[in-house]
Amino acid sequence: MSKARELAELGAVYNSGALSNRNIIINGAMQVAQRGTSSTGVGASNNVYPTCDRWEIETGSSAGRATMTQESDGPDGFANSIKLACTTADTSIAADEVFRLQQVIEAQNLQSLAKGTSSAKQFTLSFYVKGNAAATYNVEIYDLDNTRHICASFNVTTSWNRISLTFAGDTTGAINDDNGGGFQVGIYLHEGSNYTSGTLATSWASVSNANRSDSNNTSFFDSTSRTFFITGVQLEVGDTATDFEHRSFGQELALCQRYCVDLTPTSAPYIPATGAVPHNNTTVAVAHVALPVTMRAAPSVSITTASDYSIYDGSSFTCNAVATNGLSNTGGGINFGVASGLTAREAVGIYTNGDKRTLLLAEL
Repeated sequence: MSKARELAELGAVYNSGALSNRNIIINGAMQVAQRGTSSTGVGASNNVYPTCDRWEIETGSSAGRATMTQESDGPDGFANSIKLACTTADTSIAADEVFRLQQVIEAQNLQSLAKGTSSAKQFTLSFYVKGNAAATYNVEIYDLDNTRHICASFNVTTSWNRISLTFAGDTTGAINDDNGGGFQVGIYLHEGSNYTSGTLATSWASVSNANRSDSNNTSFFDSTSRTFFITGVQLEVGDTATDFEHRSFGQELALCQRYCVDLTPTSAPYIPATGAVPHNNTTVAVAHVALPVTMRAAPSVSITTASDYSIYDGSSFTCNAVATNGLSNTGGGINFGVASGLTAREAVGIYTNGDKRTLLLAEL
């Protein structure tokens, strides 16, 4: 290649913005795990984020269970991965069973695809995978705004391999320019005939459940020796998988905090609050929380149980309710309630009874 052509092509890449902010996936290198680094019994509950931020488990009907961990294992250049390890097998697969690892992408982050226009662009999904044995799974790109999808199969070996899947641009169905879900990028690891009885949708089409996966796929729950590792997930405009775009931990954490903010104390047993925490009556104290980033939407509070928290003003009061109080996507209040006994307008301390997880959630 001539030097002039090389410089021209480099200039085209630069002008398209492809040298930075290429990766639409958040936490693709599995660096951030605000909820914790290990979770057991995965598969029992639907729409949960067991470990690494932004990576959700979608499940239904299966008796199969797994442990999910943020693992210190990856191909060269990657310190972390998600590992799923089957702990309870399920070889009697009912029609409606499904087990899927997925990330839902905010719609306004997908506008560069020009989906639904005559200029709709190809895009490429790439990632590194391995397992305990050879396996075949599939990816589904689900357009949530228009109920359309496109799918592709991939193979797993016992060594780290990079998978690259290029999808056609879709001239049908524009994605909303808003903070709702745009694409659901899902990896099918186990599914029943409701999802496999048709033909895998390898071209854009209206969603048909029967075409969302493939009957030739491996079931992750076929044996308790089955494992699945993944890292380096990247979705980008174009027909080529470029080198993975590594972001700093601080950048990745800030992107994740748009959807989940961890208020769990790391040392002293107090939740973070700005200034004093006054009572607004004899049964409620309000913690005023400043958020590190603007969240996607006004968050909800996620806790295990209200009785994990106590209020102290010389005496200790066990909480019986925790709820938001004017909490917006930039900050606000959290109410901590007790049965009685607080003194109005007297500052107090709020603390957890041990290391209890306190999350603000604005997930898609």
